Amino acid sequence: MAFGFLQRGGSLPEHAQQTQLSSYQPFIQLENLVRGVDNIRHDVVLSARFMESTRNQIFRLITRHGQIEPLVDDAPTGSRPLTRVRLPGNSVEAKVADAIGFKRALLELHIATLNRAKTEGNISIDLLGRLAVIKFQRNEMSAQFAQALERSRAKLKTYDGPRQAFLSKAVELRERFARFQINKKAVLRKVGQELFSTIREIEKETISRMRRSFFGDAESEIYDLFLNRLLYTEDGRDDYLNAEQYVMLGNYDRDPDRFDTMQSIACDFLRSLQLPGIENDEALDQLLNVPENAHELFAGGAPVESLPKGKAQRALLDAWVEMLEKENVIQHVIASYEAVPLLSQYSPPINPQQLKNALISKTERTRVETLLDEHGKISPDNLNGAVKKVDACKGPDRAKLSARFFGDFVRYHRDLRRFESLNSAMDAVNVIASERLKELSAINNTLYEFLLADEQKSGEEKVVRHVILKADIRDSTTLTRTLYERGLNPASYFSLNFYEPINKLLPKYDASTVFIEGDAVILALFEREGETGLGVARACILAKEIVGIVSAYNEQSQKQGLPALELGIGISYQNSAPMYLMYGTQRITISKALNESDRLSSCSKGARKFIVDKQMAFNVFNLQTVQDRDVTENPDEFLVRYNINGVLISKAAFEKLSQEISLKEHRVQLLSLWPGEPVRFFSGMVPIAAGAFHKVVVREGTIPHVDAKSMTVKDWTSRKYYEVCVNQEIYHLLEKPAVAAASV
Repeated sequence: MAFGFLQRGGSLPEHAQQTQLSSYQPFIQLENLVRGVDNIRHDVVLSARFMESTRNQIFRLITRHGQIEPLVDDAPTGSRPLTRVRLPGNSVEAKVADAIGFKRALLELHIATLNRAKTEGNISIDLLGRLAVIKFQRNEMSAQFAQALERSRAKLKTYDGPRQAFLSKAVELRERFARFQINKKAVLRKVGQELFSTIREIEKETISRMRRSFFGDAESEIYDLFLNRLLYTEDGRDDYLNAEQYVMLGNYDRDPDRFDTMQSIACDFLRSLQLPGIENDEALDQLLNVPENAHELFAGGAPVESLPKGKAQRALLDAWVEMLEKENVIQHVIASYEAVPLLSQYSPPINPQQLKNALISKTERTRVETLLDEHGKISPDNLNGAVKKVDACKGPDRAKLSARFFGDFVRYHRDLRRFESLNSAMDAVNVIASERLKELSAINNTLYEFLLADEQKSGEEKVVRHVILKADIRDSTTLTRTLYERGLNPASYFSLNFYEPINKLLPKYDASTVFIEGDAVILALFEREGETGLGVARACILAKEIVGIVSAYNEQSQKQGLPALELGIGISYQNSAPMYLMYGTQRITISKALNESDRLSSCSKGARKFIVDKQMAFNVFNLQTVQDRDVTENPDEFLVRYNINGVLISKAAFEKLSQEISLKEHRVQLLSLWPGEPVRFFSGMVPIAAGAFHKVVVREGTIPHVDAKSMTVKDWTSRKYYEVCVNQEIYHLLEKPAVAAASV
């Protein structure tokens, strides 16, 4: 781009060589954090006390800046509260206390996030907490404005009717309400600026020093993104805020000074300097993120021309002024500053953009004067005075104002890019409000909780006991091969007929998945301190329901010519909490019950070959092929197990079950695998939910010593095993009056 005066003092690139410009690109990168339940965002739960304090403070600010305190301070007579949020106090002392309490809670929460980041050695945890706080506050600004509207409408309804005594009061309140609705953007802007001021205060007073003591100056540029006047705006564009803090640009497509146009003009100017290394629009954009570049180029509009650099800055400034004049935006630049002192007098009712344009356009000025006359004959004297100032801005004043504009525009450009970067990072944060999602994320070890100190003390209830349930698919290798040979997908078959049905049952029994194998699933049920311990009882009913559901799916599969699933379930109980091994961010459960449940769910090929075709009411058998005197310290190693579509529980689990619920003993003679087998049944009712009970029947079997070849019984050992019966015929049998009468 050529400029006429440059022939007198050299080219722009030559003058630009006297300056040193910097580049900056704002960004936030969260590292070494686990994704949440949606595998996209990071799940965060914030302190309940902090959230309540924030809601109260935002509501108070909205009512004050919206001037609707008379509409919300007193609830309608006989009405119920319209929100679960405790409303701030009405007295001056209560409001001050609310504000102080909010600031204290905000500070404590930021300290908590910093402490956790320090403990885990990851500053991204602190960034995550801060992003979550901002996101929550932004959402609450809209939510509390809606609450204020709702409460105001409820109050106004109390003035409905022909009560003349309250007529003037009703008119006044309705006018307040109408203004409140119209001024929504202005109210939320003021609320946002107060929230920003509070964050800035705690940052300067405490947080920045604490962060530096923990992490030094690491990531200091990232934290600058949180000290941004645009932080609580809807889209980073607000005429009043821009006028107060930056420069008021145009908003409409017809405006020659809207942001995109002015950015293009600024980039064209920088491009004309032919700066080394600045080869594309992205590099130019990064130059516009450094406010110091404005002073480096133009020296604040007052270069010291006795120095070589000052002469170059004067030439660059003249070129910038000439460009603004050539693009026909110089008048808008001047007007954007002269309009600022007029806003307090004329806006409202005059729109800020309309007011600015009135300083340039006579037609627009006539419209504004008409509006002023219609709104109570507001004097246009100051408006006309500003018009004269715009027209009189020439020479050095124009150059100085142009330099100021470039600096203000670059500050706004930087903060807008910071705002956009912050929003992008915030999209990766999921502030959870749902208890279901919170629990799901916590179970999966993907939840980041940021709590105040007193909330951390209570924490989660301590796990004191646990039950492990393993459901194992029989002969999965053969089943997989069969499905492949038929051109079917084994993964989807197992998922639809096994994993998904089980997964749907977990919330009902407060169970969680410990591990999933290709042909097995391991579940855990925890008993916490202070709770009624029903872990084994619930596990028994869960196992029984799993067998029933898989059987139902098998019937459908066989109708379609598909193979059926066979499984075995083992349940083990441990009278202590599990331990956990951290593999990266993954929590691995360590428990003796895991190994025991694996043995309980297993099935010997030899036992299966002998028993599988026999029509029996039972699904589980344990036997041994050696005498008791030959058994070493671990007799389970010598057991031969049969478990096809059955549920076997450990002795410790049965003893715990007898403590959890009242068990009734039944002595019934049923056809068993071996004649003369001692059999006892125990039945009881298990509470699953409020008013919902399920019956459980447990068979106590005796382990026989059998011949390894013929499987005939040699003698009966004193050892027992316990099967949770899944055959409904047994349940029907035990309900018969004669059997019930014979019960012990």
